Amino acid sequence: MMLSRTRAALAVAALLGAGAAAAQDAGTGERIYMQYCATCHGETGDGRGPLTELMTVKVADLTQLSANNDGEFPMLRIIHIIDGRTGVRGHGGPMPTYGDIFTSEIPGDVGPYASSVATRGRMLSLALYLESIQK
Repeated sequence: MMLSRTRAALAVAALLGAGAAAAQDAGTGERIYMQYCATCHGETGDGRGPLTELMTVKVADLTQLSANNDGEFPMLRIIHIIDGRTGVRGHGGPMPTYGDIFTSEIPGDVGPYASSVATRGRMLSLALYLESIQK
């Protein structure tokens, strides 16, 4: 039991260290955005991605999130929409949720705590990128 906790603690520490380095890399959130979001929301976040012509719902202009929220970026609300806790739903709604996808992409057996930290780091990086493209 002690070895398992020690291993988990070391994995979390390693991910946190990597997360600090990744936080300095402004391109992390942008890369995630381009991979998962740009096909619907567009490369600039304006809601005019290549798939919008096939969709039956209006795609949000992600550059207007602050403007639509009295000038404040709604960070927590955006993270909850990305991970699927609130807002639109992947099944029965227009937007997929990414919490499970980001978790399933963690390589190796790092344990639930380290996986959770890495997943939250990805969602935060994406949300920070969205904050950076506000008009």
